[in-house]
Amino acid sequence: MARPTRCRRVCTEPTCSGFLPQGESAADAVTLTVDEYEVIRLVDYEKRTHEQCAAQMEISRTTVTEIYESARFKLSDSLVNGKALVIGGGHYRVCRGDRERGCGRNCRWALQTKLNGKGEATMRIAVPYENGQVFQHFGHTQQMKLYDTENEQVVQEQVADTAGSGHGALAGFLSGLQVDVLICGGIGAGAQEALAQAGIKLYGGVTGTADDVVKDFLAGRLVYQANVQCGHHGHEHHGCHGEGHCGDDKHGCSGNGGRCGE
Repeated sequence: MARPTRCRRVCTEPTCSGFLPQGESAADAVTLTVDEYEVIRLVDYEKRTHEQCAAQMEISRTTVTEIYESARFKLSDSLVNGKALVIGGGHYRVCRGDRERGCGRNCRWALQTKLNGKGEATMRIAVPYENGQVFQHFGHTQQMKLYDTENEQVVQEQVADTAGSGHGALAGFLSGLQVDVLICGGIGAGAQEALAQAGIKLYGGVTGTADDVVKDFLAGRLVYQANVQCGHHGHEHHGCHGEGHCGDDKHGCSGNGGRCGE
């Protein structure tokens, strides 16, 4: 008797149920199961290793490899042969961030549950974080420190694991946590655009201790680079350019080489 397939844990169900090719297409459709979608999301989009993906989905690394290969073939079949792609079905359960219903780990659901008490008067600030400092490569940060502030005072702090989210996924990660402001070091143009689309205000080119730069921001004396631009290859930085200072306007400044409000 075959052993039953173990349910694979997924963070959330896909927002789209399928895709249709433009132009003349084949009559057949390809079905990508939700667990296959989750493996593609974790490995290809969030750039996690198969081992990290296995831990997140609570399955073996061998199973991740099998699912990944199946999913990649289905995607190629859809692209090459012009077949409609349908997303649905499979053996999975949706994580809800607690031990009774889901993983209970530091996943996006768990973190949102902890931080869902944000009020209208609260401004949430995120800082890429490593050993107490502002981590200088946004796209490779492993942790974010989150600060809830009210009346220019920090009322709550928490360090969140980004779980391997890449450049584009980090903007969605922060948006899901209702972040209003990002203070960071180096950051590329694509990530800046994604943050702007998410409505997150950016203060880049910042160095120093994370706690201190947040205090400087709240006090209106944060030194940052309004037009920060970073070119990088791998983990190296090849320079950031731009200049500006955050002054009295806490809701955004146009960098002009001086202090806002002067």
